[in-house]
Amino acid sequence: MALRYAIMTALLEDELSGYDLARSFDKSLGFFWHASHQQIYRELRRLKDEGWATGREEPQQGRPDRVVYGLTDTGREALAAWVLEKDRMRLQETKDDFYVKLYNLSPDNIGMITERVQVRREAMMERLYLYERIRRRHYDDPETLPLRRKGVYLALLGGIMSGRQYLAWCDEALELLARASEELEQGPG
Repeated sequence: MALRYAIMTALLEDELSGYDLARSFDKSLGFFWHASHQQIYRELRRLKDEGWATGREEPQQGRPDRVVYGLTDTGREALAAWVLEKDRMRLQETKDDFYVKLYNLSPDNIGMITERVQVRREAMMERLYLYERIRRRHYDDPETLPLRRKGVYLALLGGIMSGRQYLAWCDEALELLARASEELEQGPG
């Protein structure tokens, strides 16, 4: 997915400054599509140059004016067309150096690998806590949501279920690594 469509999706309901967009992106779409603030600002300029977004200056007291972006009708049409395009299916395709490191598990690095799995488990627990807090606060009764918000709920639910699966993997990995460490300590025999 091109970053532009994630940004356009964020602009569907509200006009946002680049700063506000980057902050909201970090708390929403950013869970599923990572982008730096620089990338977001660069893409906003491109969208404006292509006529898919507007940008208007908004004065601020004691600070430089900010630019607030919104989608144009052409931008909304482009986003709607993109939604209908066939997407690239990535069934849990992952590019993660850590998985390659697992192929190199040895007595010399089993402690470090175990620590890294534990750190990942804790990070996922924090993310799941946030996802669940968002779900309870905004999506407690998905049946009553407007249609677009049902789609957001489904993305959130996918993140929750994927996170739970990742936790299960971490738990199994930690158990296996603990048993392997015990065997190493006992030595051959």
